Amino acid sequence: MPFPTPLIRLATAADLPAILALVREVVPLMHTQGNFQWSADYPNAEVFAQDLAAGHLWVATLPGETALAGVAALTRNAQDPEYAQADWNPAEPAAVVHRLAVAPAAQGHGVALALLAQAETLARGWGFPAVRVDTNSENGATQRLFPKLGYRFAGEISLAFRPGLRFFCYEKRLT
Repeated sequence: MPFPTPLIRLATAADLPAILALVREVVPLMHTQGNFQWSADYPNAEVFAQDLAAGHLWVATLPGETALAGVAALTRNAQDPEYAQADWNPAEPAAVVHRLAVAPAAQGHGVALALLAQAETLARGWGFPAVRVDTNSENGATQRLFPKLGYRFAGEISLAFRPGLRFFCYEKRLT
């Protein structure tokens, strides 16, 4: 039996403690899988507060539940120059997914799919032709997920603020 569709809404300041708690749950699991994209220092309260202030922070809950099931920053800002290394047009506007996380207890319930669907809805509303996302080269779960949802691999990049890590870029064209 399929799970009910997660509920997606803009985050509020009241959500910040729960978002940080969710990240504290997710980071150790990422590390056990060899994925060191996030740490105790990133993403942090300041980063999420900036996402919130910009109106970019979205959260997911499961129907009938109050606990946060997931979070993502869905942005329309210009991408950092390092993203020009990817196989896409960096001058073309796109919705960009950052800081996508799903609570361990909610994994497998369609939370990431619902957050990515929200990114597509926003991109269309903004008149953007694409959604973009990157993930650590060691994050096998997202590398399996993105292609299943119609994202194409757009190359591998490095980011100055995350030295020593490699990131795989994905793009979904909206037609």
